[in-house]
Amino acid sequence: MTRALDPEIAEVLAPVLGQLATMEPPPPGDVAARRELVGGLMATFMATLPDAPPVDVQDDTCVGHGGATVPLRVYRPTSATGGLVLYVHGGGMILGSVELYDPLLRFLAGSSGSTLVAVDYRLAPEHPHPTPVEDAYAALVWAAENATSIGCEPGRLGVAGDSAGGGIAAGVALLARDRGGPALTRQVLIYPMLDDRNVEAPADASPVQTWSYDDNVTGWGALLGDAAGGPDVSAYAAPARATDLSGLPATYVMVGDLDIFRDEDVAYAARLAQAGVEVELHLHPGGPHAFELFAPTTALGGRAYADEIRVLQGV
Repeated sequence: MTRALDPEIAEVLAPVLGQLATMEPPPPGDVAARRELVGGLMATFMATLPDAPPVDVQDDTCVGHGGATVPLRVYRPTSATGGLVLYVHGGGMILGSVELYDPLLRFLAGSSGSTLVAVDYRLAPEHPHPTPVEDAYAALVWAAENATSIGCEPGRLGVAGDSAGGGIAAGVALLARDRGGPALTRQVLIYPMLDDRNVEAPADASPVQTWSYDDNVTGWGALLGDAAGGPDVSAYAAPARATDLSGLPATYVMVGDLDIFRDEDVAYAARLAQAGVEVELHLHPGGPHAFELFAPTTALGGRAYADEIRVLQGV
C-alpha cells in the first residue's frame, strides 16, 4: 500500500513532477547532473519562502579539516532573542552551499530570533569523509569560541541541518559528545540523511520521490566510496551506525512519511529516546522529501516551519 501525497503539496509540485516525468533521470553515480538538476530546483523554490524580519549578515572563516580555510556566514537577527545554532545545509553530500541556502537561513534566523552560523563545508566526492563532518565540527568550535563576540549567550549552543546537513549535524553532535565539547543544548534534525544502507525501496514506498534511491546511492557513494553499505562505515559519517546514543542533547526530528529517510529517521529518534535522550519526533502524512521547502505556504509546510522555528527559539 502506497501513501497519498498531501493535496496542497501535490498541486504545488505538479508542474515540476510533470516536467521531471518527461526527462531521463540521471543514472546512479552521476554527480554533475544532480548538481545541475537538484541545485536548480532548490534555487527556484528558495525564492518562494515567506518574508521574515531582517537579519545582519557577516562572512567569516574557520580552520577546517586538514588546515583548510572554510567559509562561514553568521545570520544575526536585529532583535536576537534565541541562542546560537550551527546550521549545516543539505544537498545529498554532493551539492548545495550557504549562498544557495541564503534565503532559508535569513528566514529561519529572522523568524526564530536565533543567530545562525552557516558552514560552507566541502562537498563529496572531491572531499569525501571525514572532510564534511570535520569542517562542520570546526565551525561548531568556532561558534562556541566566538559566541560572546557575536552577541550570544555561550551556554546556548545548538546544531541543526536538513537532509545531508541533518546527517552531518547528527555526526557533529556525536563528535562533540565524544571529544568533550563544545556542549550542545539541542540538535535539530530535519529529514536527516543518516544511513548509508538505505538504498532499496520498502514495499510501501511512494512513487513521489523528490530525493530518490538512485540519488541516495550517488550521495553515499560520493562520500564513502567503496565502503558505502559495508561493515566499516564510521558513525560520524552515517550516524545510524552509532551503537551508543546516550549523552546526546535534546533532539528534534522531522520527516514526511513519503520521504525515503522516513524509516531511518523514526528509528534514530526511537533509539535516542531509548538511550535516555529527550526527543520530539514529527512524522508528517503526505510529505515527500523537503516538502516544506517546495511548498512553504501550504498548511503542512507552514506547520513544519512553525515547529522548526519554535525549536530553534528554544536553543
